[in-house]
Amino acid sequence: METKIVINTDGGARGNPGPAACAFVIRTEGKIIYQDSKFLGVATNNQAEYHGVLTALLYLSENKKNFSGKTIVFILDSELVARQLSGEYKTKNPDLKMLLAKAKVLEKNIKAIFFYTVTSREKNRTADFLVNQELDEKEKISRY
Repeated sequence: METKIVINTDGGARGNPGPAACAFVIRTEGKIIYQDSKFLGVATNNQAEYHGVLTALLYLSENKKNFSGKTIVFILDSELVARQLSGEYKTKNPDLKMLLAKAKVLEKNIKAIFFYTVTSREKNRTADFLVNQELDEKEKISRY
């Protein structure tokens, strides 16, 4: 039986645009196998959400021997970004179009089956926590 890979991603900006961060959490069989977060600088909320997915896809691409041929389910709390990635919504914003194109190139490189779904922020707590932790840490540093 094939093991499904579940990846929760999140991104957020304090202000829109404003200081932004993204994060992802990879699980298999309910256990976290890897997680990471990243400060992005100034970005919009939607850009930060995309970067959460892109950062995860980059990790998968760098470790594709472990993920090629798998079913990978991305869970986001951004309906817009999830629907754009799944092809349900058109992408008109030029910045988001570029990020979408990058995601599709990485998907092809990994050679897996991808699904993008939407959940509530409450059900995306770990990724949301990592984003806020990243932003809080940057905020503390910038005060000094």
